[in-house]
Formats: sequence, C-alpha cells, structure tokens
Amino acid sequence: MSERAAPLYCPYCGDEDIRPSEEGHGAWECRPCARVFQLKMIGLRVTVE
Repeated sequence: MSERAAPLYCPYCGDEDIRPSEEGHGAWECRPCARVFQLKMIGLRVTVE
C-alpha cells in the first residue's frame, strides 16, 4: 500500500507553500494566506445502475 497523497496547493489562495500543521491529523497550513485547513476522506461514492 502506498503513502497517502499530499495536497499540492492551498484551496483558498492557490499557493504551493503549504506544510503539515500541528492542529491534527490531515491538517495543513498555508503560510501566504495564514489559513489552516483539514482534508478528510468521507468515502467512496456508490453508483447504482
């Protein structure tokens, strides 16, 4: 199993200067816009045909 992918840019300002945050699991901080955001996978979408 591979390592989880990291975000490539801030979803708010688009800058690529983001680093893992100490705010919790999945939290990232963006230095240029000073925001902290968290990524969380909810699950897989199931399609019924």
